[in-house]
Amino acid sequence: MRVGDELAPLEIPITRTLIVAGAVASRDYQDVHHDAEAAREKGSPDIFMNILTTNGLVGRYITDRFGPGCTLRRVAIRLGAPNYPGDTMVLTGEITAVDGGSAEVRVVGANARGHHVTGTVTVGVGADIGIGIGIGIGTGIGGAAGSGQAETGAGT
Repeated sequence: MRVGDELAPLEIPITRTLIVAGAVASRDYQDVHHDAEAAREKGSPDIFMNILTTNGLVGRYITDRFGPGCTLRRVAIRLGAPNYPGDTMVLTGEITAVDGGSAEVRVVGANARGHHVTGTVTVGVGADIGIGIGIGIGTGIGGAAGSGQAETGAGT
């Protein structure tokens, strides 16, 4: 693992079921995530994916690439272009820093309209892998409600 290494891409088909299930699983009952008519009334062409589903997909991308022994230390993402049913989001990543048993990965998730998500993930690998698992796990939202930013971190 070296700075500049690129992770294999992951293509995710964005289905209506994925969008609705992700919203329900994260207890996000805003109508724009499950009611197409309500979404259109609010100016969107269809329902769209919420940030918590995106956050989970980014986490999955990293853990799939680094293996079951890795630990997500920090996830900081920003939303851009919406994910609508019928889209395909392609997640890509590049290692931007390596420090002992952790790496920082720049992640981009793109669809036909542009970047749906951009951000960085700090992942624990190697010797320090067990530190912080189940201890001090928290989630904070950066910015005002609905700002399209989220940050999640695991502390020691």
